[in-house]
Amino acid sequence: MKKKAAMPHVLLVEDEPAERDALARIVEAQGFTVAAAGTLEEARRLLKSEPPGLILSDLVLPDGSGLDLLDEVRESNPTEFILITGNASIESAIQALRRGAADYVVKPIEPLHLQRILAGALRALRLRGEIGDLRGKLRELGHFGRLDGSSPGMQKVYDFLTRVGPTEVSVLITGESGTGKELTAQTLHDLSPRRDGPMLAMNCGAVPANIIESELFGHERGSFTGALQKHDGYFSRANGGTLFLDEIAEMQYDLQVKLLRVLETGKLTRIGGEREVSVNVRIVAATNRDVQAAVASGKLREDLYYRLKVMSVCMPPLRDRGDDVIELAELFLRKVNEKDGTSKRFESATLDRLKAHRWPGNVRELKNVVQSAAIMADERILPQHLSLNETPCAAGPADCSSAPPVNGGNFTVDIGTSTVDETERRLVMATLQACGNNKTQAAKQLGLNLKTLYNRMKAWESQPKKA
Repeated sequence: MKKKAAMPHVLLVEDEPAERDALARIVEAQGFTVAAAGTLEEARRLLKSEPPGLILSDLVLPDGSGLDLLDEVRESNPTEFILITGNASIESAIQALRRGAADYVVKPIEPLHLQRILAGALRALRLRGEIGDLRGKLRELGHFGRLDGSSPGMQKVYDFLTRVGPTEVSVLITGESGTGKELTAQTLHDLSPRRDGPMLAMNCGAVPANIIESELFGHERGSFTGALQKHDGYFSRANGGTLFLDEIAEMQYDLQVKLLRVLETGKLTRIGGEREVSVNVRIVAATNRDVQAAVASGKLREDLYYRLKVMSVCMPPLRDRGDDVIELAELFLRKVNEKDGTSKRFESATLDRLKAHRWPGNVRELKNVVQSAAIMADERILPQHLSLNETPCAAGPADCSSAPPVNGGNFTVDIGTSTVDETERRLVMATLQACGNNKTQAAKQLGLNLKTLYNRMKAWESQPKKA
């Protein structure tokens, strides 16, 4: 019979005696052992006598700030830190989370809310230990979770995932299209206490504007024309798990206000509904835009940006990952061979050509190139089997992927008979044709994110053809 893991010891730091006693009772009722202190000095003495697995500390103490204690124990591993504050300022909460706190609670404290946070901290504490044991082995194999690569840039990403994965904080992932932002979000979920819950992904740039609110928050039956039954949105379906919001900067500005309120309150109201519904979802968002520029231009609300960017990580472009190009190419080819029962291999000149390419489409482009080359080649994959749109160059990625602007050309729209979707489809297809089917250049001409272009084309392909 497997022995049940012992509950960790908790250090409680609160200067108000009545509140300290009440909190101690809540913590003990959860099965923890508790040592209580009223000052930083007393807390430091207790730290030396019995190191805790979890610290629950007030922000404002008679002889300093709870953040001072957080800085002192931050390197102690594994130790979870939960901050208590009477000031609901989001700035102080974000500062605590960035400095390593697992979570924070705002006074007056609801016992049930604190119990949920303690349970989450306990799961994170145990999970962090498991991840620490596995990290070295995973790195030796050149991958971590769902990500692959051994370059220094990816090692920094793995360090980030090791620290942030077991927490509940919101994460913003930035980086160019095709760098693996969704795989990173999935890895965060797999490393989190929510890993047994659902993981849903929504592309904010690919969902039509007239239905995105319903897709996010849901709607009640009869709330609008065509609402024949109640619909649970992404938030409700991801309850207890993780929701990945890709291309967050493409979301309509007015909808960002509603999203921010749900993130801050944990409650939503379905379209046409009258009562609030509680949801418990961890948010991971991503964008390939320059987020500072998106905020400055009004594309992304500043308050939403700071709410999402409690912790953030930037995915390195493939051109900066050195030998990861070869490592990933071999991995993709191995998967093709396993799937098709073949034994195809790269020639050394082909590998040199792959490494010299600038990869404006990053890992996604590399995967497509390898799959295409495997189809065109027999046993040996030669350089001429690589369908590379751009030639290698020493300039920056913008120079390598640029093409002359498309000018001229036209098509007609029949007013009163053509829908917006049909008109948009015709514009996209006409622009693609003018760009020689270069999707990167077409997306640039249309002012679209490349992934958004791919998603819309995929959606159009799945629609029934009209006569």
